[in-house]
Amino acid sequence: MHIAQIGTGRVGRPTAYAILTLGLAEELTVCDIKDKLAPAFAEELRHAAASLGLEVEITAATHASEVSGADIILISAGRSRKPGEKISRRDLTAINAKTVKEVSEALRSNNPGARYVVITNPVDAMGMICKKYSGADFVISTGTSLESARFRAKLALTFDVPVTLVQGWVGGEHGSAAVPLWSQTRICGLPVQEYAEQVGVEFNRIEVEDYVKSVSEFVIDEIGATEYGPASIFARIVRAIVKNTDEIIPVATPMRFRSISEPVYTGCPTRLGLSLGPSLYDVLSGEEQQALEEAAKIIYQTYLLAESACEQQS
Repeated sequence: MHIAQIGTGRVGRPTAYAILTLGLAEELTVCDIKDKLAPAFAEELRHAAASLGLEVEITAATHASEVSGADIILISAGRSRKPGEKISRRDLTAINAKTVKEVSEALRSNNPGARYVVITNPVDAMGMICKKYSGADFVISTGTSLESARFRAKLALTFDVPVTLVQGWVGGEHGSAAVPLWSQTRICGLPVQEYAEQVGVEFNRIEVEDYVKSVSEFVIDEIGATEYGPASIFARIVRAIVKNTDEIIPVATPMRFRSISEPVYTGCPTRLGLSLGPSLYDVLSGEEQQALEEAAKIIYQTYLLAESACEQQS
C-alpha cells in the first residue's frame, strides 16, 4: 500500500508518523513545497522505522506532480490558524482553495485510482474542491471526525467512564456549525440522559457542545497547533480504508439536500472501508437532520467562495 502525505506541517508530520507506526504503508511518500522540509522529514521517518523495525520504503517530494502511484493520498497542504489569531477555519478559504486546486490537478495524472482524504481547512469545502479538480472517484474529507473524538473524550470525563464505553458522533460542519448527534449517543449502552439519571450525574449539553467547538482554540493558543488528536483520528481513517474495516466514522461525503442545488460535503457517521457504505443520516432525529442541512448551507457558501478564488486563479 502506497500512502502519500501532501503537506508536512504541524498536522501532516504527526499524521504521517501515526500512519507509519500503525504499519499501514509499504511505501510512504511525504511531500512539501518548502525547500528541504520533506527530505528532512523523510530522514526522521526512516530513523523511526529503523527503531521500530518496520520495512517501509520512504520517499520525499517537493511538488505534488512528483508523487506517483499512490493508493491513498492525504492532503493537508495550506495555511493553518496561528496562536492568538482570531480567525475561523472559513477565513482560510481563498488561500487554501488555490493550494488544494493546484495540488489536486498536479496529482491527477500520476495517481489513477487513488483514494483522497482531505485535511486542509475549511475541510468540507476543500473536499469539494479536491473532488472537482482531481476527478477522482473516491474523495472524502475528514469531516467531523475530530469533533467526534473530542465529544467522546468530554463525555468520558463528565461521567468518569472509560472512553471505550462512550458511543457518539458529531455531524455537520468541521467548525462552528458542528452538530452533536445526541440521538445516537450512548454511555455504557444507554441514552445519555437515561444514564445520567441512573448514576445521578448532572450534565449540561450546551457545555459539552461549547467544549467541542472551542477547545481547539485553547490548544492552538497554548501549544501552537492541534497535532496529536488530529493525527490519531486521521490515521484511523486511513486504517479503515486500508484494512477495509467498514467502521462508522463521521467523514464528510457528498450529501444531497432539497434546499441546495448540488451535493455538499457534510459530516455524517458513515461506514468506511475501501468503499463508502451507508451513513446514519436516516436514523437521526428530524431536528438533527434539519441541523445537518443548515450546516450544509454554510459549507456550500464557503465552497462557492473557494470556487470563486479558484476561478480567479485560472
